[in-house]
Amino acid sequence: MKSGYQVLLFYKYVHIAEPEVVRQWLFDLCKKLNLKGRLIVATEGLNITLEGKTEDAEAFIKELEKDQRFLNIHYKKSEGTGDAFPRLSVKVRPEIVSLHLGICDINPNQTTGVHLAPEELHEWIAQGKEFYIVDMRNAYEHMVGKFVGSICPPMENFRDLPKLLKTIEHLKNKTVLTVCTGGVRCEKASGYLLSQDFTSVYQLDGGIVSYMEKYPNEDFEGKLYVFDGRVTMGFYTD
Repeated sequence: MKSGYQVLLFYKYVHIAEPEVVRQWLFDLCKKLNLKGRLIVATEGLNITLEGKTEDAEAFIKELEKDQRFLNIHYKKSEGTGDAFPRLSVKVRPEIVSLHLGICDINPNQTTGVHLAPEELHEWIAQGKEFYIVDMRNAYEHMVGKFVGSICPPMENFRDLPKLLKTIEHLKNKTVLTVCTGGVRCEKASGYLLSQDFTSVYQLDGGIVSYMEKYPNEDFEGKLYVFDGRVTMGFYTD
């Protein structure tokens, strides 16, 4: 990373029997490595965005992977600024991303959409395949940037999805691709659509950020909203 700082964005759905123990371990590890960011721990897994010097962020990955539960994670890495986060926050929550606890619980380890690699989506677009991109981010994120031709339900919060289902019900027998920033929301969103009798549901593997890294300035209009001090990310070729 040119700046010497790296932002890591990742998640992992995996059962954590003692989330408070993991929370303390992650807190101590981040303090030791001078990392800042937002880390959420739940019985269903981890959802983490953090920043630090590149060597410290890489050291965090090595330490995390010493725990067998946290192998095979898709890390999204981008250049940091050194002040993307004002502080370190490590919390235990009921869910790593809240769809609507108690009303439409979805376990992505049991029900989720087919992961579609950025390369496959690029090919779908080039071939003119019939499919529909449904953007599972919030309305203010859509305003900053979105895939060309995507459908953007007017969500103010991810928990709004169940009540906005009627806006996309006409796609139940079509091929639907859910997209979000890094992929974590789409794990549950795509699973929820399947639970509501959508017949062909995919999710963009690694989220929009992974697609934009491979295909900058293609198919996505505007910039990507991110939840740190950078606010937005643009992707450009040299």
